[in-house]
Amino acid sequence: MPDSSQIQSPNIESKSNFGWIFGVLLAFFGFIGFMVSAFIPGLALLLMGLVLLPPIGKIVERKWSIKLTTAKKAIILSIGFFIFSITAGHSDSPKEQTPQLEQKAVTETKSEEQPKEEVSVPEQNIESDSKNDAQETAAEKKLYPVKKVVDGDTVQVTIDGKDEVLRLIGINTPETVDPRKPVECFGAEASAKSKEILNGKNVSLEADETQSDRDKYDRLLRYIYLEDGTNFNKLMIQEGYAYEYTYGTPYKYQAEFKKAQQEAKDAKRGLWAEDTCNGELSKSTTPVNPQPIPAPVKTETPTPSTGSFTCAGKHLCGQMTSCAEARFYLTSCGVKSLDADKDGVPCETLCN
Repeated sequence: MPDSSQIQSPNIESKSNFGWIFGVLLAFFGFIGFMVSAFIPGLALLLMGLVLLPPIGKIVERKWSIKLTTAKKAIILSIGFFIFSITAGHSDSPKEQTPQLEQKAVTETKSEEQPKEEVSVPEQNIESDSKNDAQETAAEKKLYPVKKVVDGDTVQVTIDGKDEVLRLIGINTPETVDPRKPVECFGAEASAKSKEILNGKNVSLEADETQSDRDKYDRLLRYIYLEDGTNFNKLMIQEGYAYEYTYGTPYKYQAEFKKAQQEAKDAKRGLWAEDTCNGELSKSTTPVNPQPIPAPVKTETPTPSTGSFTCAGKHLCGQMTSCAEARFYLTSCGVKSLDADKDGVPCETLCN
């Protein structure tokens, strides 16, 4: 009678061949999937293939005393196929969307590469738009009323209820009110032009970070803008009523003002004209037919020892005997109380 082990050997051998064939196939495809970015589905196939291999069953039985029977292998394979089907379905969705994304990227790239049609804008419109922008900017700034024009480069403005004297940055006009200097050529015209433009008007102001807020005479240093946005400082240079003036350090609009002065020179405007000053900035005004100067009503009281005024401690206009004495105390003695409105003219009851 044949041995039972010999009768079952064909079945065992067929099972072994089945395990090797399907185990190797599953492990192979699982490894390929694992390497080609399908991590979880590939891993599931790889583990199922390893479970079917006979040597793995022997290793598990020897190391953990667990015998991988056919039923257990079937359960493991069922779980593996379940995981594989779920993860494979999720992993397919990005792949399906990839061509659409790539196509969209290509379309966007092509649209960016296509040249855009250039829209030509007439230069006249650009200039008018720039002018309108400047006017709107000036309108947005706070406006201050001009109370008094002292001369071409000095103006008194009311700021928040307080009268302030402004010294215009970047320009200088021929002198008309400084008691220490004669009236300079074109000074009267410059002063008249300033009064014509500014008297009764509202202006906006601009400080300059490159300059001090006030000068040594406590006057505010500013640029003045008219209501239409025109820079008054530059306008005076352009029209030849003032010349470019840099005090100490370069200011914000220095290059622009120097260009405006050169244009006025080339066009011989104002003080650059041959029949006025011809560019001689220190030239004083002398009358064509000088008239004899009448004797003053009030006489100055000279100091016996020096024959001139001295700083004798006077501080009030009522203590002054003449306009000349008041000017001396203001300019030489530094008595600022004699010029309450800071327009450079002391004791206006005496000097006007």
